[in-house]
Amino acid sequence: MAAYWVDILAVGFFVLEWTVYAITLEHTAYGRDSLSARMNVYRGVWVRRMLDREARMVDMQIMAALQNGTAFFASTSLIAIGGALALLRATNEALAVLGALPVDLTPTPALWEIKCVGLILIFVYAFFKFAWAYRLFNYVAILLGAMPPAQQRDTAEAEAHVVRTTSLFEAAGRHFNRGQRAFFFALGYLGWFVSPWVLFVTTAAVVIVTWRRQFASNAWRAMAGSVNLKNPAA
Repeated sequence: MAAYWVDILAVGFFVLEWTVYAITLEHTAYGRDSLSARMNVYRGVWVRRMLDREARMVDMQIMAALQNGTAFFASTSLIAIGGALALLRATNEALAVLGALPVDLTPTPALWEIKCVGLILIFVYAFFKFAWAYRLFNYVAILLGAMPPAQQRDTAEAEAHVVRTTSLFEAAGRHFNRGQRAFFFALGYLGWFVSPWVLFVTTAAVVIVTWRRQFASNAWRAMAGSVNLKNPAA
């Protein structure tokens, strides 16, 4: 194991960064000002404003678009799993290609297979997240179809239905975001196929890029101040 201490540290750094980023984004006060959190507010606004409309065909069309996008990523995850399995099966061919490079990057067959298995696990995780998000979006569509009519928008039943639908909507978005995050970190994980030192760099790069999109992007700034984040109904 002493010969692989750099690889162990690099993978540990990768897992730690992914975990810390996810916890910070989803379970801290700092994360509650992210782009995803601001969009959650608009999920609630959307559901609440549906109570004022009798014709809701446009809302269902938007839901269909969200479902189609999630289904696309779920199917893409399966394709990625197949590609990673093919890479695992072609260990000898891959090592021969690496051995022909001017720089010696050839790992042992066992280490190469471990790298492939890790990549497969990331895409399997992404598939489960996208598949569950797709199922949740289906449930949200059912709840939107069961939305009380506009005449009952001031009733306790209507308020409870809005809260219920918004919570499920937020859960669907959260699992979709986790699947996309797995895709981003899978790109960083590819650096390990070159070198553990490259994995340090690519992991840091993924964290910086994803953090910037959530907290410093043009989209994040565009969503600032558009709605009262503490009182979406205001």
